[in-house]
Amino acid sequence: MAEEEAVVVEEVVVQGQKFPDEWDALYSAEGQTAADAPPGYITLFANFFGEGNFRLPATNFMLAILHFYAFHISQLIPMGMVRIRNFEFICRSQGLEPSVARLRVFYQLIRNMGFYSFALRNVKKILINPPKIFHERKMKFLFIREEVMPIAVIFCPSGKTEKEDTPIP
Repeated sequence: MAEEEAVVVEEVVVQGQKFPDEWDALYSAEGQTAADAPPGYITLFANFFGEGNFRLPATNFMLAILHFYAFHISQLIPMGMVRIRNFEFICRSQGLEPSVARLRVFYQLIRNMGFYSFALRNVKKILINPPKIFHERKMKFLFIREEVMPIAVIFCPSGKTEKEDTPIP
């Protein structure tokens, strides 16, 4: 089963996104979790690239989010990536530069068991038909050289469920 998952990740993500060899993508071994990245590597979920439309190198907007909220990309759940990228696409389609301040008008950061996402604030919805939650039993992921993300972010310790408690900017 792990071999089949590695083939899917390699074909869909690594080859599909044309990762250079120097990024040295590694596939998870049987029993490894997303938190088991070897030293010098970060974890990226395969869903980031498919449903989340994430691409490397990351956009300045994505790096600004990681810097502002100070969590590691390995701690972002795929649905969080979907929301970030959809917001970025909407801004760009309207001729606006996406920013953390604009994102915070519509979304607030949520944390559950050490993983992060974004929840819609009580404002007008920006997506009429938002994407559905991922129904896969087990998320597929890979490890990639940390230099691919040119920003130093910390891996935040896990904790109880929290929601950003700030007023709408």
